[in-house]
Amino acid sequence: MATDAVIGFVGLGVMGGAMCRNVAMKHAGDVLAFDTNPGAFEVLDGTKARRVGTLAELAAQADVVFLSLPGGPAVEQVCLGSSGLTSGARRPQVIVDLSTTTVAVARSVAERLAALGVAFADAPVARTREAAQRGELSIMVGADAELFARIEPWLRYMGSDVTHCGVTGCGQVVKLINNALVFENTLALAEMMVLGERSGVQPATLLDAVSKGSGDSFALRNHGRKSMLPREYPAKSFPPEYVLKDIGYVLELAEQTGVRTRVTELAQRYYAATAENGWSGRYYPAVIEVIDRNIALAPATGTTKD
Repeated sequence: MATDAVIGFVGLGVMGGAMCRNVAMKHAGDVLAFDTNPGAFEVLDGTKARRVGTLAELAAQADVVFLSLPGGPAVEQVCLGSSGLTSGARRPQVIVDLSTTTVAVARSVAERLAALGVAFADAPVARTREAAQRGELSIMVGADAELFARIEPWLRYMGSDVTHCGVTGCGQVVKLINNALVFENTLALAEMMVLGERSGVQPATLLDAVSKGSGDSFALRNHGRKSMLPREYPAKSFPPEYVLKDIGYVLELAEQTGVRTRVTELAQRYYAATAENGWSGRYYPAVIEVIDRNIALAPATGTTKD
C-alpha cells in the first residue's frame, strides 16, 4: 500500500461524503475531492481533504480515484467523457467505483480504461448511512487478485468487511443480489406487519417476538424497527426510485443469464406503486403504506412468459 499516494474522491452524496471523510481522516497522503454541488463539501469540514474544481484538475494530481455516483451513465461520463478523468494528458493509475451499476457497465468501463492504461475495480458498498459514517461498510470487490491486493488497504478506510468477489463485475453481481434480498425482505416484513396488526398483534410485539426466532433479519432490526414501526420515511434516505434502479439492474442481469426472478419482478411492482402514490423521494420502507392501504399494483412489465 502506498501511504503517500494521492487519493481523489468524486461524489460527496449521502454515502460518498461519509466515505470521503473517513479516507481524509485515515490516509497519510493527500486527499482531493470533487462534487458538482458546492454545499456537498461541508461534510469534509475539519479534515485535510482539499476541494478541486474540475475532474481534469483531480486527474492531474491523483494516483487513485474513488467514485461514488448515482449509476452507470454517471460512471461512464466521469471515467471516459470528454471532460472526464481520462481526457487529459495525465490519468490516474487506478479508478475504483464504489457506486452501484450494471455488471455490463462495470466490465465495459474496465475494458475501455485498460486500453488507456488505467486499472479499474468495481467495489460497491452495502449497509447504512450510519455505517458509512463509522467506516463500517461492507465492500464487495470485482478485480484481479493483484489489483485487489493493491486497493484493499484503502478500501478498509471505509469498510470493516472487504470481500474479493471475483473478476471485474463480480462486485456488482454480489451487490445487486444483496440489494434485491434486502428489498424483498423489507417487502415481506411489511406485508406480515400489516397482517399481524389486523389479526390483533401489535407491530412492536410482533417484531420483538419474531426477532427472537428464525424470522429475525437485518431488515427487521433496521427497516422494521426504525422506519415501519413508527411509520417514518425521511427524505434524503434511500428512496423507492433508487430501489427501482437497482431492481432494474438485477432484472437485466437475470435476463442476460436466463434466470426468471419472479420475486424480484413482484418487488418491482410494489416499489413502483410506492414511488407513484405519494412516497417518491422518501425512505423506501414506505412500501408498507402500499400494503396497508391496499393500493393496486401496475401490471407486470416483464416480457418473459410464465
